[in-house]
Amino acid sequence: MATSLVLPAFSVHAERKLGETEVSYFLPSRESGVNDMYLHLGCTVPSHLVERQRVLVAWAIMRIRHPLLASSIRMKSYDDISFQYDAPHSPNAALALANRHLEYREQSKDDQNVDFLICATHFLGDGMALHRFASDFFALLGSTLDQEALDKLLAMEWSESFYKKEAPSLPQPMEDRLPPCIPGRLRAAASRIDFELNQQKLVGGHHFPKNSRGPRRTVVPTICIEPYKTKLILKYCKDRGVSISAALFALCNIAWARTRSGGWELPVMMYSALNMRPNLIADKKLNDSYWFLAIGYFNVVLPSFFPGIEAEGHGKLAGMFWHRARAAKAQSIQAAKSPLIVSRCRQMAVERGRRARVWAKEDDDKLAGVPSHSAAPIVSGPVPIPLRPNAPSTALMGLSLLGNLDGIYKHSNFPDFKFHTLTTGSRQRSGGMLLFGYTFADKLWISFGYDANGFEETTVQKFWENIVDGVEEFLVPA
Repeated sequence: MATSLVLPAFSVHAERKLGETEVSYFLPSRESGVNDMYLHLGCTVPSHLVERQRVLVAWAIMRIRHPLLASSIRMKSYDDISFQYDAPHSPNAALALANRHLEYREQSKDDQNVDFLICATHFLGDGMALHRFASDFFALLGSTLDQEALDKLLAMEWSESFYKKEAPSLPQPMEDRLPPCIPGRLRAAASRIDFELNQQKLVGGHHFPKNSRGPRRTVVPTICIEPYKTKLILKYCKDRGVSISAALFALCNIAWARTRSGGWELPVMMYSALNMRPNLIADKKLNDSYWFLAIGYFNVVLPSFFPGIEAEGHGKLAGMFWHRARAAKAQSIQAAKSPLIVSRCRQMAVERGRRARVWAKEDDDKLAGVPSHSAAPIVSGPVPIPLRPNAPSTALMGLSLLGNLDGIYKHSNFPDFKFHTLTTGSRQRSGGMLLFGYTFADKLWISFGYDANGFEETTVQKFWENIVDGVEEFLVPA
């Protein structure tokens, strides 16, 4: 048990409204947890480092360090949604609260092999937060501290958090931590026009055929490439001036071209998340927790046609592959380094929040049996002309490219943990699809999460086969 302390006669409470990006993730998650994140890690480790009480204390410490993990949601209306945090009144209370959110099973005769499954709602944070959390969590478990020392650490961190001089705070939403926009109507109008023009440039005309066959059933086929081959692949990419992330965009592009036999008139568009943390204002007055959501979005558009090997030969096909990978890299850099990245991120957050509220009301009305009103509104005055002619803007799929996770996990802080598996993802909506790519434990991992009941099965299977075959054909040097 944690060290006993004199209990306070007052309570510590903090709250704040959700930002627009958080709202866009919270509202659709209410019914069935759409976008909820999971992280599975498998390892071998001495059993004394993962005893239940040790895991519980480490988990309680992490919840004190990152108060959003211990917060609840209060929703008064679609425009009034808040995080609510009530600090535990004692270390023992912190343990009791943490215990409610911990499941511990002993299912294997092999006490050296341990599986961790860390789950969190996406409106609390993003992938970077999830993996940094895991690294710090394992640093506590794998430290030289014995159980008594861990208990004392919990008591100390609780005391410092509960009795600190500053008023309690929660990490601020991304939109409040971005550099402020220059005020003025003209500046606001220019930002909106830039956002709309940028969105209209995103042309895509390809999608997986839908075939709804029942409730959502997510499957995640995964390939893991051994370390020696991963090392060759990463060097091969570097020698050609791209990262593995850019190469995966090209791989999906070509896998799709080989899956379909026509429709080459329009390009293929794919989307991915953009880490906005480098753009946030650093402020020590703000809560220093990294558990918050800080992502934008960008798109990569590539040609849809790719010739067969019988027409061009493998040498030319490989050249086309790397050319498309470099095009994906250029578009990714352009999105991340744009001087307009902050204003575009703000505009996208507002747009996503607006859409989420509209869809949430439609869902709630449907659940309540309220008839929908689909009649077109009467528009007075002239109809506005689009800034550019409308073009299809359909994304084929999303990619979550996490990079080298070994750069996030400080393995030297938990040397007794020998990790052999990492799979991660998020709960997809019905008809959802997302491909993940990352390196971990010196291995390249590619996983493909999708709703098996939402798509035409043969098309999806053929695409995944083309991904697997394409790794050997294009990424592994001959």
